Amino acid sequence: MSTIRRQSIISSGIVYFGFALGFVNTYLFTREGSGFTGAEYGLTGAFISFANIMSTFSLMGMNSYIYKFFPYYKDNLEPSENDMMTWALVSSLLGFLMVMTGAWIFKDLVIRTFGTNSPEFLQYYKWVFPFAFGLTLFALLEAFAWQLKKSVLTNYLREVQFRLFTTVLIILFYWGVIKDFDLFIKVYAFTYIALALILFSTLLFKKDLNFTFSISRVTRKFYKKILTLISLIWGGNLVFTISNVFDSIVILAVMPDGLAFVGIYTLAQNIASLIQAPQRGIISASLASLSQAWKDKDMKRVDRIYHRSSINQIIFSTAMFCLIWLNFTDGVFTFHLQKEYLAAKDVFLFIGLMRIIDMGTGVNSQIIGTSTFWRFDFISGIILLAITLPFNYLLTKHMGVIGPAIANLVAMTIYNAIRYLILYLKKWE
Repeated sequence: MSTIRRQSIISSGIVYFGFALGFVNTYLFTREGSGFTGAEYGLTGAFISFANIMSTFSLMGMNSYIYKFFPYYKDNLEPSENDMMTWALVSSLLGFLMVMTGAWIFKDLVIRTFGTNSPEFLQYYKWVFPFAFGLTLFALLEAFAWQLKKSVLTNYLREVQFRLFTTVLIILFYWGVIKDFDLFIKVYAFTYIALALILFSTLLFKKDLNFTFSISRVTRKFYKKILTLISLIWGGNLVFTISNVFDSIVILAVMPDGLAFVGIYTLAQNIASLIQAPQRGIISASLASLSQAWKDKDMKRVDRIYHRSSINQIIFSTAMFCLIWLNFTDGVFTFHLQKEYLAAKDVFLFIGLMRIIDMGTGVNSQIIGTSTFWRFDFISGIILLAITLPFNYLLTKHMGVIGPAIANLVAMTIYNAIRYLILYLKKWE
């Protein structure tokens, strides 16, 4: 059995266990008499949306730098000479300082944007920053661990341990150890910092991490290409992340009682994530192999990974979507969720279709990002952003909570069609 297949299967199993745990958390958040309001549940979703943008900005494209250039460092340097993680960590810390500075400069804009419809979010806005800082550190270490083919470990931490921390917090809230939601959300803000520390300690203990401020010959040789790569890929990743989370943000800003509707939208997203589970395992398992294949100019291997990932994912995603859609309403009543969450069914319809389209195009993003035409990642990201932002705003204003889901379906269809076309025209050349 190939390494990708074996790690994908194991990772998919871990992801599904994590999703099962996530659904336990969702049930505990949303059931009748849970003690959590829809707005409070929505706040956890808002934390994730804002933290993803802050983290992507803070990373400064360092995760893509690791994906693309790790084989060159590995094949040409002794571990003690490898300066890759030093520059990646320093750059990400500087990036997060820029985020903090920008948040302070534009704090009045944040107040004007969310103060009317989502004042509860402003109350906890500053607590997004430790959450985002932890996510930044974890994402950087995760990218490095993927190249070491430790995707099983990182998937466990992201998909299981994070949710397990949340489960513990909910139980402590039920038992009265955490006496109110105010303390709950403040402790929740530090969960990703805990994950980052666990991963950092593990890599350090295994002697996989090395830090040196001596500039290696690989860095000297490729620094111009590295700077070009991270500038464009960073921009592409940033616009892609904004496109992915703008739906929750626009609901917060535009709709009265925005956090409650974010709660409905978050439930639909969480359920739709069931469709996407194998994708996470396949991506994490295939990245190292794709990077090496492009370095070795092994186009047959790239082609094989692409086609197999597409076929397997579209079969699974379609079957899972049909299963969930047919049983959505019964599920809400069977599990005694709060009745307002019935509105999540129509939202799920469009998010689910979007997931099918995204998975049906395989690991196209990872192939482009590790290829010689990675600049197109930035161009396609700009196209996605240009479609997503106005569509999300207009449809949310006119259609309510279902609007962003429709907007994202349209945008993601166009985005993946363009990326499929560029891969088809390039034919791995």
